[in-house]
Amino acid sequence: MKRILTTLIATTLLAGSAYAQSIQIGPGGVEVDPRSPRDRAIERDIRREERARERERYERRQDYRAERDCRTVTTREETPRGIVRRETRVCD
Repeated sequence: MKRILTTLIATTLLAGSAYAQSIQIGPGGVEVDPRSPRDRAIERDIRREERARERERYERRQDYRAERDCRTVTTREETPRGIVRRETRVCD
């Protein structure tokens, strides 16, 4: 009975700590990330939003510098996976 109880407690402790950490083995060595999956998801969303803001800022700057005689040309290609639409900016 004592053996079963200690095994159950040990399993519970090990399973709980493994969920709370991310262990990665890479070229730089072993890395332990103590953040929860929720914290990692929040930080990933923040980084995604920052990249989108940077991209929008860059595109606005490029549009500002562009000449006034520019137009957007949309081309559509049919591929085995479906229709691909590409937009290119053409300046005369």
